[in-house]
Amino acid sequence: MEPGAAGFPERSAQLVPERPARLGGLDGIRGLAALFVVLHHCRLLSFPGFPADTGPVWASWLLYGHVAVVVFIALSGFSLAVKPARSGWRLGGLRRFARRRAWRILPPYWAALLFSLAVAWTLVPQPGQGPPTAKSVVFHGLLVQDLFGSPSPNGAFWSIAVEAQLYFALPLLLLVVRRLGAAVMVAAVTVVVLAVGLLAGGVPVVALLMRLTPQFAVLFAVGVLAAGVLRAPVRAPLHWFALAAFVPVVVLVAVRGPVWTVAHFFWVDLALAPAAGLFLAAVAGGRPRPLVRVLDSRPLRSLGSFSYSLYLVHAPIVVALHHFVVAPLLGPGVAGFLVLLVLAVPASVLFARGFAAVFELPFQRYRGMAELRAATRSWAPASRR
Repeated sequence: MEPGAAGFPERSAQLVPERPARLGGLDGIRGLAALFVVLHHCRLLSFPGFPADTGPVWASWLLYGHVAVVVFIALSGFSLAVKPARSGWRLGGLRRFARRRAWRILPPYWAALLFSLAVAWTLVPQPGQGPPTAKSVVFHGLLVQDLFGSPSPNGAFWSIAVEAQLYFALPLLLLVVRRLGAAVMVAAVTVVVLAVGLLAGGVPVVALLMRLTPQFAVLFAVGVLAAGVLRAPVRAPLHWFALAAFVPVVVLVAVRGPVWTVAHFFWVDLALAPAAGLFLAAVAGGRPRPLVRVLDSRPLRSLGSFSYSLYLVHAPIVVALHHFVVAPLLGPGVAGFLVLLVLAVPASVLFARGFAAVFELPFQRYRGMAELRAATRSWAPASRR
């Protein structure tokens, strides 16, 4: 889940690095996707039996929270490729890229890991998981939880590991783009991923690669390709192309149902990749204008500014509220679902906003420890100076 930009009070000129103009609408996409995941987890707790649809028809769409992760991965590739796309597809140095990614991603992630462990150990573990073990701490701390099994302290953390691993592929992807072009890069990644998907059923060694969720590599690559619109703006109605690519997948999912869809996430995710890339390219180009205006509205921009924190911390909050408040009083069903929404959504958003103010936004705004320390000194009361 690629975190986005957020607003802070202006600082002195020597602390503010020059940054490219913000692309309208992307923070709104992040915010809505993170909120959708919160709603999805409320839905799962209220109507047990996932992937079977045991709830009302009007809430069936909330079974597909996985789609939000698809959006996050494509948006991550897009966001990380924005600057390279504007500078000849060059990354600007491997060490610098790695340091900035670690600085941006790890502090809030590790803080959320500690929070999740505390909730799982003292209040309630995640559904279907036992209390976290020492392996849980090590594997999640090193972001390899998708490779090694252990009780998870947070049901949303699996995708953070996948995204972090995709960061290692970005330099190679950009190299292929510079040498052969973005379309060739996406085609090459897709061929490799398709080979994995086709061989996994009969080759045990290849089947192990499915733990890496390889289809997300295609989504990430498509996001990089979509960033090319910043180099050569496209006049074509990309938003309509995105809709045309999205509708057949939606129809297929609606017809086959959630059990089939979950069993075939690999292929469904690949089918969603063109729509995701076209949509991001369209929004980056400011189209469709009415939708971009909504996505770039102040409430959605604000939500998007701490969407990473919301994604990281909401699961323990939702589970605890359901376990201690909703389930004992109402049990599963529509009433419990509605009450859980009323309690868990605002609680998650408010907690995430405060969490982000401490563990995410400072690391987003200030690019290194020297900047952060200087800013901290500037915040100190005059009596302490």
